[in-house]
Amino acid sequence: APAARQTMPRQGGARAAPGRRQRGASSTPPRRQRGPSLPLPALGGGHAAATILAAGVAARPSSPRGHGVEMAATETERSGRSPFIIELYRSALGKKYVMAITGIVGLGYVLAHMIGNLKLYQSAEAFNLYAETLRELLYPIAPQGLVLNLLRGILILALIGHVVAAAQLTAMNRRARPESYRSKRDFVAADFAARTMRWTGVIVLLFIFYHLADLTWAVTPLHEADFTVYDRVIASFSNPASAGFYILANLALGLHLYHGVWSLFQSMGWNNRRFNHWRRWLAIAFTVVVVGGNLSFVIAVLTGVIS
Repeated sequence: APAARQTMPRQGGARAAPGRRQRGASSTPPRRQRGPSLPLPALGGGHAAATILAAGVAARPSSPRGHGVEMAATETERSGRSPFIIELYRSALGKKYVMAITGIVGLGYVLAHMIGNLKLYQSAEAFNLYAETLRELLYPIAPQGLVLNLLRGILILALIGHVVAAAQLTAMNRRARPESYRSKRDFVAADFAARTMRWTGVIVLLFIFYHLADLTWAVTPLHEADFTVYDRVIASFSNPASAGFYILANLALGLHLYHGVWSLFQSMGWNNRRFNHWRRWLAIAFTVVVVGGNLSFVIAVLTGVIS
């Protein structure tokens, strides 16, 4: 039945003033009901009701002061979970991402390095000027050699990240498969560059240290104190042992680059059968350009084209 209309009580035949409090009336204002209340049995029992009530409390909007954000942060801390980026790196997928990103840095470097070394075919003065220009990047805005050292630092960090991620990913794969199930047919059918990826990586890593000691730091016995950068290159490539190691290292670099460019798209999730043909040709073209250019310098010095 509809509720009866409430009227103001009368005092002495007159209606009470709205602002006056009636005798015996409670001074506590009535509570606002948030919604229709149901008895616990109607909610499916005490346990179900407690669950629904707890969910309602958790779903209440936070205050403008960010109390809800603080509670969420506290719950995250209590749970002991690491940040998302750490959790991602701990997975195999995260390590593949690191290898792909650091690999892109390496690909850009080897291509730019080869293009810069083409100055060898121009003249000794042009090559020495190119080397000096690298030391004076953004000079005098930045101190001489600062930008070059920053670029070297980025390359070193990328190299360390690439090697560490590769080693950890290999260890994860071994723990996942302690025994090899690969058949002889699978081994023969596998890509040679993929099967030798670990060893070509080791050879390239050793070559990087030798290359720095030979041409950057000039600590090998092939150089004299007054040698220019051009003189160091000629002296190194004129030595059969040094030239042979450069050729071997670049062949290993070629295998590493080929498989690296090919698998880069797969690691980043850009894998489609329709584009596999173009991926393979891109890997071949990039490898031929970089390795072909590097080997041409050694061969040109050995044959006397550059002297």
